[in-house]
Amino acid sequence: FPGPFTDVVTTNLKLRNPSDRKVCFKVKTTAPRRYCVRPNSGIIDPGSSVIVSVMLQPFDYDPNEKSKHKFMVQTTYAPPNITDMEAVWKEAKPDELMDSKLRCVFEMPNENDKLNDIDASKSAPVLNTSKQDGPMPKPHSVSLNDTETRKLVEECKRLQAEILKLTDENRHLRDEGLRLRKVAHSDKSGSPTALALRDNGSNSLPSLLVVIAAIFIGFFLGKFIL
Repeated sequence: FPGPFTDVVTTNLKLRNPSDRKVCFKVKTTAPRRYCVRPNSGIIDPGSSVIVSVMLQPFDYDPNEKSKHKFMVQTTYAPPNITDMEAVWKEAKPDELMDSKLRCVFEMPNENDKLNDIDASKSAPVLNTSKQDGPMPKPHSVSLNDTETRKLVEECKRLQAEILKLTDENRHLRDEGLRLRKVAHSDKSGSPTALALRDNGSNSLPSLLVVIAAIFIGFFLGKFIL
C-alpha cells in the first residue's frame, strides 16, 4: 500500500483458478476494521480469474512501527449445485481447504517524489490563484452585443446627419443675416421695415445655437439615464 495514508488506498488482488473445477474463495484479514474487501468471497469458474479490491482506511502512519497486518485467501472446490456459501465453509473438511497468506507492506513516497510534487505545485501558481479568486468574468458580460452596437452606430449616423443639416441651416441663416445687414446699412432712409429685418437676422443665430445645445444635452442625458 503506497502512502501517504491520509486517504483511502486501494490495492487490487487478482485470484485465478487454474483447475478444471469451480473454486470457492474467501478473503480474511487480521485487521478487519482497517480494511474493506470487495468482494470478500465468491466462486471462480475453471480457467477464470477475479479481481478483489482491498481498501485501506486512512490512519496515522508511524515509520518506526512494523506492519503486522496479514491477509489469507482461503479456497476450496465448490460442491455441485451449490446454494449456500456459508454452509460450504462450515461443512468443508480441513484437508479440503487451501490457503495463501499475504503480508501487508506500507510504502511511503521517497524524497524525490515529494520534491517532484512540490515543483509541480509551484509550476502552476496562476491556476491556484484563479481558483481562489473565483471564476473569470465571461467576455460578453463586459462588452456590448451586436444588436446594441448596431443601434449605437445608427444613432450616431442619425445625429451626424442632423448636425450637418443644422450646420447648413446655420450657414444659410448666417448668410441671410449678412445680406440683411448689408441691406440695412445701405438703406439710408431708416424705414421700420429695414430695422425689423435687421433685428430678425441678428436674433436667428442665438436661437439656432440654443436648439443645437438642447439636442445634445437631451441625447447625453437620455444615454446616462437609460
